[in-house]
Parts: sequence; structure tokens; C-alpha cells
Amino acid sequence: MIDLSTTYMGLTLKNPLIVGSSGLTRTIENLQQIEEKGAGAVVLKSLFEEQIKLEIRKVFSYDDVQGAYTEADDYIRNYARAHTLEEYLRLIKEAKSKLTIPVIASINCVTGDEWPSFAKEIESAGADALELNVFILPSDIETRGEEYEKLYFDIVENVKKQTSIPISLKISYHFSGLSEMIKKLSWTGVKGLVLFNRFYNPDIDIANFSVKPGNLYSTPAEISTSLRWVAILADRVQADLCASTGVHDGSGLVKQLLAGAKAVQVCSALYKNGFGQIPLMLDELSNWMQKNNFNKIDDFRGRMSHKKSDNPAVLQRVQFMKHFAGID
Repeated sequence: MIDLSTTYMGLTLKNPLIVGSSGLTRTIENLQQIEEKGAGAVVLKSLFEEQIKLEIRKVFSYDDVQGAYTEADDYIRNYARAHTLEEYLRLIKEAKSKLTIPVIASINCVTGDEWPSFAKEIESAGADALELNVFILPSDIETRGEEYEKLYFDIVENVKKQTSIPISLKISYHFSGLSEMIKKLSWTGVKGLVLFNRFYNPDIDIANFSVKPGNLYSTPAEISTSLRWVAILADRVQADLCASTGVHDGSGLVKQLLAGAKAVQVCSALYKNGFGQIPLMLDELSNWMQKNNFNKIDDFRGRMSHKKSDNPAVLQRVQFMKHFAGID
């Protein structure tokens, strides 16, 4: 009997496939389909810090006397925050009432100031865990790298003060010392680290001289970045690693588990192929395990990681010596 169960952030999952935060996870109907198709857990559509600020600006845009009364200013700001948060809390409560798989809330954050108090209400609404999706584009040439990095630690510290549910941090690979940064983040007490988030990429429309979104969905080729870093860091940091980006089929799922991931997030593959892709991926994982005589995931998890590899240097190679230099 093949056992696909795993643990992630202290949560027990019936299998390692997690549907990542996206527009696919913002309605109860979709969440129920996701569970029916066999996913091990779900991350709800993110509550965006920038979305809350936009709601405040929208309210103020209709108020010509916003600066006249401090009390009115405070009231409007608090109302906009509360209204946006209340919608999200309703989603959490309904999801928890209708699903049996773990429900992970998500906040997309760019600062560490006003919103961390929401974490307490997210916990009260019943979320099993909270994923903090953090990416601050280091675009200001006057700001030092360590200032950007400090913000990540500030966010975690502020949220941990508000909640006792497990926290994961979804980050990008845009750090000069990625291994050290991830190691230090794992020391903060977060239970999971998701490698990596996939953010908005701009493109240029040369016909209309405008900026447009580019590469909305990941491709299977994009698995290589997260695969490398999951393998390098598996069993070397003090938090569970969850792989994300570029996993489109069962073989991608197998690869990330071999690298050492405790769980794997899937999103673009479901946009492209529908929720029916979930059981196909799990069947491929199960069949591969049976073919290779593995009864449970821990029988092979991390087998190809840096820590367990017979040739760990291959994971750190960055030049195409063999292919482009004529080296056999």
C-alpha cells in the first residue's frame, strides 16, 4: 500500500501536493473541487497589503474634505481596512467549515507596519497556518541591501507577536547571499520556507508603447531554480522547505521530493489543465513509488539533496562546461 502522507509546518497532509495561492483558491466552489480532486492542502488567495491601501485611497477619492477632520480620516481608514479584512475572514471561516484538508491563509506583504495585527484575526477565523508572501523589489539604488533584508525579519517578528499558528515565508531568490539569508530566516521560528514566489514580470508592447504583463504562468523549465535550492538547503535549515514554481506534472513532484521538499505547491499547471491535473500528478507519483519499491515518501525524500548526494558539487555548478566547452 503506497502511503503519500507527509508533514509540513507541523500539519499532517494526506499527500505533498498543495494548491498555491492564486485566483483559483478564492472561492468556496473551487476549494471544494480542489479537495475532491485530492490535494493535500490549499493556500487561500492572498490578502494583499497593497489592496488594503488601495481601498483606503478609493474611499478618500470621493471625499473632498478628507483633511478637514482627523477623526473622519481615522474612521475611513479603519473602515476600509476592516471591510477588506472581513471579506477574507469570511472566506477562511467558510473554507474551514466545508473542507477537511488544511487551510492556509496568505498575506502578500511589502512592509512590516500596520497589517500584522490581522494575523490574530486570521487565527481566530480558524486558519491552520499563515503564509507570508514577501517580495520587496530592491530597485532603489540609494537603499542598501541589508536594509531590504531587515524588512523580512521585521515582518516575521511583528507577525509572530500576534499569532501562534504556524507561519511560512514565501520568498524570492533575489538575495546576494541566498543560502545565508534562508538559514537566518529559518532561525526566526517560521515553520516553513516556500522556494520561490513568482511575481509580476513586465513586458513591453512595442505596438502601443505600453507596459504589459509578461509570462503570466510558469513553465516546466522554471523548476530548475527551486529544485537547485531545495536540494542545496534540504536538512540544513531549521524550517520545512516547500517547493514552488515550475511543477506541472507528477515527475516534477517527484523531483522536488527527491531534492528534499516536504511539500510542493502547484498553480500554473491547474490554470492550464484544470483541477483534473491534481489526480494525474498524484497517480504519477504513486506509480513511480511503486515501480521503485518505495512505500512512503520518507523512503526517498532528499535522496538527491546536497547533503545526501555522492556528488554534491553538481548542484553548485553554474557553467555549461561539458555542453559548450567540448568537455566530455
